[in-house]
Amino acid sequence: MKVSSGLRRGSAAPAGAVFPAGCPSRVVLDHVTSKWGVLILVALDDGEQRWSDLRRRADGVSEKMLAQTLKILERDGLVHREAQPSIPPRVDYSLTPRGRELTAHLLPLFGWVVENADEIMDGQG
Repeated sequence: MKVSSGLRRGSAAPAGAVFPAGCPSRVVLDHVTSKWGVLILVALDDGEQRWSDLRRRADGVSEKMLAQTLKILERDGLVHREAQPSIPPRVDYSLTPRGRELTAHLLPLFGWVVENADEIMDGQG
């Protein structure tokens, strides 16, 4: 199924692109906005990192979830995985050009969340 391209006038936001049930944009949206997906992408915005670096930065992520998230982001063309021929094995992860383009959009959202999280959470109690 082709992604709907309807745009509202004067808006960069797609009007109906993610609403149809079978639209591929829903799958991509799920990948890039998952809790671990966003954290990994934002972490990699700082530059190439090893597995252990990403695991430390995304505090609380399990090895299984980190591996799964990295595989999905790599398959989507957002993350590059480079295995170094060394002992012990070394694997480095970095953003692809498409991944860098995406994080340019995610960083303002991430900043907004960080700035407002305490106030939002205080209002829930």
